Amino acid sequence: MAGEGPRAARKESLRQQVARNIRNQIAAGVLRDGQALPSTRELAQQWDVSVFTISEAMQDLIDEGVVISKSRAGRFVHAPDQIRHHEVRTNAPRVLLIGGYAGSGKTELGRVIARETGWPMLDKDTLTRPVVEAALELLGLSPNDRESESYLSDVRPREYEALINAMTENVQCGNSAIVTAPFIKEFRDVAWLNRIQASCDDMKAVVTVIWVYCDPSTMNTYIRHRGAARDASKLENWSNYLEAIDVDFRPPVSHVVIDNSASGIPLQEQARKLVADLIGKD
Repeated sequence: MAGEGPRAARKESLRQQVARNIRNQIAAGVLRDGQALPSTRELAQQWDVSVFTISEAMQDLIDEGVVISKSRAGRFVHAPDQIRHHEVRTNAPRVLLIGGYAGSGKTELGRVIARETGWPMLDKDTLTRPVVEAALELLGLSPNDRESESYLSDVRPREYEALINAMTENVQCGNSAIVTAPFIKEFRDVAWLNRIQASCDDMKAVVTVIWVYCDPSTMNTYIRHRGAARDASKLENWSNYLEAIDVDFRPPVSHVVIDNSASGIPLQEQARKLVADLIGKD
């Protein structure tokens, strides 16, 4: 694609990136214990890499014990801990607001934390996408539109309203909540962040703002691999997209940064440390 940019982060090989992504999917429960993985050739096509690269990545995962190979049967996920239910109780409900650019891995992080804690996972796209797509079509727009003025002014605010209402309802019931969305506009708006903080204070809940950083090359790899129609315009005009965002952005309030770049610490390790830190402050 024109302007697509590098397909892999320079600090890690394609072999390591493929292994990292599959490892993250296992940690997030997207790939389940005992699930058969696609064939080497199918994975090579999905990732647009050689079968040799896939074989190397699979061997790394087999050596780690998260994938097993069965003669004549193929490769399977090995994650027996997935069946164990974890539930972390805190003195006050915790609200984790997890934001980041497209392809940063914010939803994966939310899923990993949900598996570690048992807290409800509230993802904007999961909660609102079918209604948003229907609304866009009724407005005569593409269901994949995320750039038009009509979407930005008429539809997007309602998405976030629904998401925050779902969070509020959980906290009112005494539950913690993991809330994942880009939050690009919201995390720049100190007044919005202060309103959320005040609302949670009233409900005796503790808010943690989390920003998921991901370098452009790794974001490009993640976005291409997930193949979502709403990302097509970004990939077709990758250079223009990068110019329109601030990769080094950080929320203007107290926050935690998770580095999900290909060269970063494994996502599951960062998620576990974050949970341990939150519990330690209880």
